[in-house]
Amino acid sequence: MFKTPKWFCDVIAPFAEMFTCPTWSNAQTLLIGAILAPRKRTISALLSLLGLGEETGFAKFHRFLSQARWFPLQGSRILLNQLLANFVPSGPIFIGVDDTLERRHGRKIAARGIYRDPVRSSHGHFVKASGLRWLSLMLLAPIPQAGRVWALPFLTALVPSSRYAQTQGKRH
Repeated sequence: MFKTPKWFCDVIAPFAEMFTCPTWSNAQTLLIGAILAPRKRTISALLSLLGLGEETGFAKFHRFLSQARWFPLQGSRILLNQLLANFVPSGPIFIGVDDTLERRHGRKIAARGIYRDPVRSSHGHFVKASGLRWLSLMLLAPIPQAGRVWALPFLTALVPSSRYAQTQGKRH
């Protein structure tokens, strides 16, 4: 098994609480592989890069994304707290919001809706596009070395269409 460096474990240790114990070691391995991967970030490419391509328990890493129990909202809270502590220890907190339309088609893409396309529309011309709508929240933090404010994302969530929410019995 790949051994995670101690300094890296110290940096990501606060995120351990959002995973179950068996899932945490898999998360660490995949995170290191994703950071080090120069090209494709598939599970197979990450494990091959770390020298785990021939490991017998290869499938557990594939199941991590589809079946493992972890809590992304809790991770978002942890990340926001880390960002605040390191980039805005005092002073006002500014949050940026961005919505992005991901153009997706197909029978299995159920949460898609029809939205105004912000790229192709203008004040006088309205263009509709079908796809998934993502909402991102970002901490707007002044970075002295960069000489400007950076938007540091801490939460991105799918915002399903109102039609899809009604079919699921959820509030939009």
